[in-house]
Amino acid sequence: MSQNKQTVQTFLDAFTKSDIAVILSCLTDDIEWVIPGAVHIIGKPDFIKQIEPDSIIGNPILKVSRMTEERNVVVAEGSIRLASKDGSFRNTLFCDVFVMQDAQIKHLTAYLMELKDETPK
Repeated sequence: MSQNKQTVQTFLDAFTKSDIAVILSCLTDDIEWVIPGAVHIIGKPDFIKQIEPDSIIGNPILKVSRMTEERNVVVAEGSIRLASKDGSFRNTLFCDVFVMQDAQIKHLTAYLMELKDETPK
């Protein structure tokens, strides 16, 4: 596995443990994160604010189905399941495009598609 893919895998694994220190170690100081139509932030402080929502409990379950790389770009596809404080779950499919610089994440564009809540009512 290349250094770039290893960094992305470490970054994604850190999300499943809510390990902020490891997440930050994978990012450049001027990280730019875009979720089209929803989020556009620059810098580690704003990145951390975005990933610490008060409405989520526990650690997410993240599964990567495919990771590909060309030059300094790594693309990861998969799914995320998050538990909310209200007892519901958010199930989301993702396709993340990571632009790498010196084996760190410089830019992340996250394409997300939320699936219908499967929690029995």
